[in-house]
Amino acid sequence: MQNASAATIRAILTDTKTIALVGFSANKARPSHDVARFLVSKGYRVIPVNPGLAGQVFEGESIRATLADCPTEVDMVDIFRRSEHVGQVVDAALAHLPNLRTVWMQLGVQDPVAEAKAQDRGLRVVWDRCPKIEWQRLLA
Repeated sequence: MQNASAATIRAILTDTKTIALVGFSANKARPSHDVARFLVSKGYRVIPVNPGLAGQVFEGESIRATLADCPTEVDMVDIFRRSEHVGQVVDAALAHLPNLRTVWMQLGVQDPVAEAKAQDRGLRVVWDRCPKIEWQRLLA
């Protein structure tokens, strides 16, 4: 399948408000932490998701154990998990996030089956891209 165009990515980054970041790390040296902090600095509400950190707070948001614990206004899921875990993340997102509009898979992450499932539900899908890099490329 073809990845999202620059115009689609620009639209996603422009109209997204609340992002569930799956695979968030409290380690400041990890890419998920850096990307989460960057997205918050650009005005997005970032809901960190990591079962091992649930209940802790990052940038004023409680870290959630699962997508089922996230507020329903989440409109994008940013996946910092290996490709083999994407299917279960997408299934959970589809089951628990009624306002979801975008599934975003980070650099090196792709799952064509999960991508097709999300697209069949009318969602926009981006894979093997980083929203921080794309924001700097398209919106800076």
